[in-house]
Amino acid sequence: MGKQVNNLANTFLLKTHLKQCIAILLIALSFTLQAQDIEFENGKTYTIGGVSVSGNTSFNEQTVIAYSGLRKGTEIKIPGEDIANAIKKLWSSKLFSDIEVYLKNIEGNEAFLEIRLSDLPQLIDVKVTGVKKSKVEGIITENKLKKGVKVTENLITTTKNFLKKKYKKKGFYNTKVNINTLEVKDTLDKARVNMVVAIDKGEKVKIKDIIFEGDSALKEKVLRKAMKSTKKINRLRILKRSKFIDSAYQADLASVVDKYAENGYRDARIISESIIVNDDKTISIRIKLEEGDLYKFGDISFIGNTVYTDEQLDRYIRIKKGETYNGVMLQKRIQDNTKPDGDDIANLYQNNGYLFSSINPVEVSAEDNVIDLEIRISEGKPAYFNNVSVVGNDKTNDHVIYRELRTRPGQLYSKADVVRTVRELGQLGFFDAQEISPNFNNPNPNEGTIDMEFSVKETGSSQIELQGGYGGGGFIGTLGLSFNNFSMKDIFNKDAYKPIPMGDGQKLALRLQASRFFQTYSFSFSEPWLGGKRPVQFSVSLSHTKQFLFNRFNGRADRSRSFNITGITLGLAKRLTVPDNFFTLSQALSYQVYDLNNYNTGLFTFGDGSSKNLSYTLGLTRNNTRIDPIFPTGGSNFSITAKLSPPWSLFDGADYEALINERNENQDILNDATQPDANRTAANDRISEIDQERFNWLEFYKVNFKADWYTELTKNLVLRPSIEFGFLGAYNNDRGVIPFERFFVGGDGLGNFALDGRQVVQLRGYPNQSLSTQDGGSIYNKFSLELRYPVTLKASAKIYALGFLEGGNSYNSFRDFDPFNIKRSAGLGVRIFMPAFGLLGIDFGHGFDPIPGQTGKSGWQTHFIIGQQF
Repeated sequence: MGKQVNNLANTFLLKTHLKQCIAILLIALSFTLQAQDIEFENGKTYTIGGVSVSGNTSFNEQTVIAYSGLRKGTEIKIPGEDIANAIKKLWSSKLFSDIEVYLKNIEGNEAFLEIRLSDLPQLIDVKVTGVKKSKVEGIITENKLKKGVKVTENLITTTKNFLKKKYKKKGFYNTKVNINTLEVKDTLDKARVNMVVAIDKGEKVKIKDIIFEGDSALKEKVLRKAMKSTKKINRLRILKRSKFIDSAYQADLASVVDKYAENGYRDARIISESIIVNDDKTISIRIKLEEGDLYKFGDISFIGNTVYTDEQLDRYIRIKKGETYNGVMLQKRIQDNTKPDGDDIANLYQNNGYLFSSINPVEVSAEDNVIDLEIRISEGKPAYFNNVSVVGNDKTNDHVIYRELRTRPGQLYSKADVVRTVRELGQLGFFDAQEISPNFNNPNPNEGTIDMEFSVKETGSSQIELQGGYGGGGFIGTLGLSFNNFSMKDIFNKDAYKPIPMGDGQKLALRLQASRFFQTYSFSFSEPWLGGKRPVQFSVSLSHTKQFLFNRFNGRADRSRSFNITGITLGLAKRLTVPDNFFTLSQALSYQVYDLNNYNTGLFTFGDGSSKNLSYTLGLTRNNTRIDPIFPTGGSNFSITAKLSPPWSLFDGADYEALINERNENQDILNDATQPDANRTAANDRISEIDQERFNWLEFYKVNFKADWYTELTKNLVLRPSIEFGFLGAYNNDRGVIPFERFFVGGDGLGNFALDGRQVVQLRGYPNQSLSTQDGGSIYNKFSLELRYPVTLKASAKIYALGFLEGGNSYNSFRDFDPFNIKRSAGLGVRIFMPAFGLLGIDFGHGFDPIPGQTGKSGWQTHFIIGQQF
């Protein structure tokens, strides 16, 4: 027996690897036993005299022995299944890279075994190449490549397959993944490795061709058009790329089937689809179809309806017998899941309390390819709101939210009211409009009750404007504070300053802007619910501006010559219920004093004196834009305003016809170079006196109209057409149109430091205010078309890109007015809205027409947008 111990050639060896089968193990076992000159042809039973563990392993010996099942004192058969099963159990732990079982010694009927192990290496560090740094952590997490994990062949293979599939779905059809491990020496002689995951995404694969087989009823052109996001290469197409995206492709396959269903082929299906990789690294897609037969609508009957008659429901279905069967259209007219406010039967019931209703179309006959339908309706009980709550508002007080809710406890359920409430909360500007969620809790069909919970996420509603720049001949500094969720009642409560009193939905704004040539101070405050019971908004604003005349000789501001405007405006705006509750009627009373101190310019014919402006503004708006005021995806916004002054000329007793005649006579003297200087000076002084009398109290009427529409062409791609019109008129033609309140068209639309009450109209692609005369126009019109697409709509920053076409102009009178004589432009831009800073943006516009007084087209212009919404 000692010979057997010392002779390694007679050692019994069982060795296996992960990919070796048990049969090979048994053959090896039988072979080595025969080498010991022991007759084990049919196996022999032994008692295990002892088991030892050796090799490169960190596991406790007793733990390994216990897990293997090879315990001292138990009987085993050699060769037999006991040792094979022990090896299988150890492999199944996925902790070892190598397992060997040796028969060390046989003493009588006792067998002594040795288990030699090599632990699987542990992962120390992972390096991922070929992707952005921001994506690395996600890849490590998704594939569970954390420090300390055991590195197996399965882990490596699984990681490779996952990454290839991941990028294939994103259009990188030729992604290659290579994973290498590098052994790291350890002082404890433990197996440890570093891993390098090299990803080569390659280029997104393009689609060379899309081939349909089995199509005869519909043309390939129609089927390709139905595939909205999967397009073959076409150099003339701009908006839709030809890159392959697996998720979009799968959705487009369903769209192909839907297109058949829309055209009467309800049994159409895709038998097979395959992707062929071409030699030029493009792919071709082959889709095999089975169209089936053409079906038509037969009789459509309603079952179970008691609230609405068949005739009323027919008005929503709008399908006549004999029409080509269109399953997609039928479903949309029963319940359009793409439109929460769709004109369908489900919304008819849900908007009138029947939350628990269900409508199911059932085909009762398809004889001769004519489909008879029963629309089976289970109306259920009318539902009433039980508890209505809002969660997530940490800063905004409950009453500010609850007064906007269209859903009240005890009120009959209406889906339209739920949708409208989400819109109203989004329009407040205090919450992330994308995160407002209506949650239905505790529905009770038996009692007809439902609990309603609106979940909101607050965003920063205060803004700070602190900037400096060069413009208007010098440095301009601006400090602005805007608090859009202010609480005036807590202004003397020191505990409410966190950092300011907030939560009552009021708006408070302070602004200071100054340079060498002008100073502007303004204050405004608004309360959206005056008295707290009705949606009547009260607002007040105060402003004071001062502009100094530019000294052309030294380039400095002449502070002895100034033009000041001081004004106050009080306003009320009330939400209406007719014609519908999207209308708002607004009224404002304003008073301004224009004070000129030796301030002679081309705009004013009197340099000393003052003008006073007392005016009343009446406005009617209708705004039903959807949810997010920063990025509306639907609805419209119309407004018409009239600003009127009292007709002072009716009762001031002045003869303006005589004054105009006298003014014209003096103007002739002023224009006559042969007149003595004394006569011309006297004529100029008299013109100033006449104009001071004409404009002592400003007399005018001003009408503005603006309309915007928002249409979502595809997911988040929004088209915004817009039209604008403005007219400034005079009651008394002899008195004439006032030199204030005029329209200045062109540029970024920012008023900058203009102090004459002018209305600045944006028209990108042209320099600021370049499309109006020096004195401004009394009429303007503008047409705009924008295409918008969001980059992100997160609460921290909303970013969207846009393209635009614009046209507009200003005119001095109706004699000059030509709505088709417009200055055209086109361009691209981007908008960024951050709660703390408001709306920022940049536009690159190309003007196709010349600026008045020039011959060449305007060309490219860059415009910066600050704090305005377009």
